[in-house]
Amino acid sequence: MIQNMTENQITLFIIKALKENKQKELDTILDELQPYDIAQIYEDLPEKHRIRFLLHLKIDLIADVMQELSKEEQFDVLNKLAIERKNKVLDEMDNDDLASLLDDLSQEKIASLLSGMTKEESKYVQDIMNYPPETAGRLMTNRFVWIRVFDTVKEAVDKLKSFAEFAETINYLYVVDQERKLVGVVSYRDLLISEPDEKIKDIMYERVLSVSVETDQEEVARMIERYDFLAIPVVNDDNVLMGIATVDDIIDVVIREATEDIEKLSASGKAIDFDTKAIVASYRRLPWLILLLFIGLISGSIISGFQATLEDVVALAYFMPMISGMTGNTGTQSLAVVVRGLSYNDIDKNTIFKLILREFGVGLIIGLTCGVLISIIAFVWQGNAILGFVVGASLFLTLIIGTLAGTIIPILLYKINIDPAIASGPLITTLNDIFSLVIYFGLATTFIHYLT
Repeated sequence: MIQNMTENQITLFIIKALKENKQKELDTILDELQPYDIAQIYEDLPEKHRIRFLLHLKIDLIADVMQELSKEEQFDVLNKLAIERKNKVLDEMDNDDLASLLDDLSQEKIASLLSGMTKEESKYVQDIMNYPPETAGRLMTNRFVWIRVFDTVKEAVDKLKSFAEFAETINYLYVVDQERKLVGVVSYRDLLISEPDEKIKDIMYERVLSVSVETDQEEVARMIERYDFLAIPVVNDDNVLMGIATVDDIIDVVIREATEDIEKLSASGKAIDFDTKAIVASYRRLPWLILLLFIGLISGSIISGFQATLEDVVALAYFMPMISGMTGNTGTQSLAVVVRGLSYNDIDKNTIFKLILREFGVGLIIGLTCGVLISIIAFVWQGNAILGFVVGASLFLTLIIGTLAGTIIPILLYKINIDPAIASGPLITTLNDIFSLVIYFGLATTFIHYLT
């Protein structure tokens, strides 16, 4: 029905169905949409149609749609729902997503929302919120299937059928003992190819990779990426199975961490998006920019110190922006490579040495290529071979230094337990400006008699 319709046409169709109260047509089109698509439609709907639209959605679908919305829109949905439906939606939401939603609320508001939920779901959400931020405990969900070590395959299959709708994933069934300690794992495939009367303990894998509730979320992401898991069990200090972290939550973590790194690399600080107010965005950017402003003054003082050289050979000014710009660019490139590598590689002395040596080689190749090219251009343009040599040699040296600066600075920060992404692009660029100007005008002053 909606195969050839655009998102705007679907929204208009839904508005028309709401106005005419055509429940059957509305249900038909909603059945063909994914929760993400329905969330986008909800955001596009005029305010006056939103409550009526929510009334047409089933509880489980509202819960799914909620998890595709921003926090502001999620609260908007909750405020539009009647108390009974709101409580059912909160019960139906993934516990980890609900815990994240409640994070920024007051204790009074949190208690008010949790009080309407079932005791079991409410307690689990509270337990999740007690774990430190950005840990496996905050990511995990209790919606998974676990089985006893002494169960038969038939009993496991029956339980799987009973909880299939409840579970986030049925690819793995985690095996626990009488104290609910994790002792094994069985895949859905293992159950299919086993005989009904076989014991789970005879077909399970005893070597189970798991993470602690205290494990950092980035380490959880690395494990899932390393072993191609769809989910990973989360245990406490006594190896009791507490929940599972699923790959969809890990993807959210990876995107969020990457976004934070990009923000730091651009020196924009905390998150700034299209909806951030001007005064807030300015406040978050100003500290970095003021710091760079004062560092940038050093560049001005360097130029002032070589004023006589610049007055004697005005042509030097033609190449100054190019040299400082190229140095900053290559430094930022190296910085991006290093920060990305640090996020998923284990770093030791050997790795650091190889990385610095590799980037030094990169600097040599780039510097030699660009240096020779700009030397020829400067000579042809200005008719002065010495000027061409000074410009080319300066670019050659500064590109090497810029590449090494973009490599070494984030590694040093990483080694002293400071987020390497904080070595932002603008900072590297500003420092490289200083290096490039000193080298450029230093060489020019050395050869000033040949340039004039």
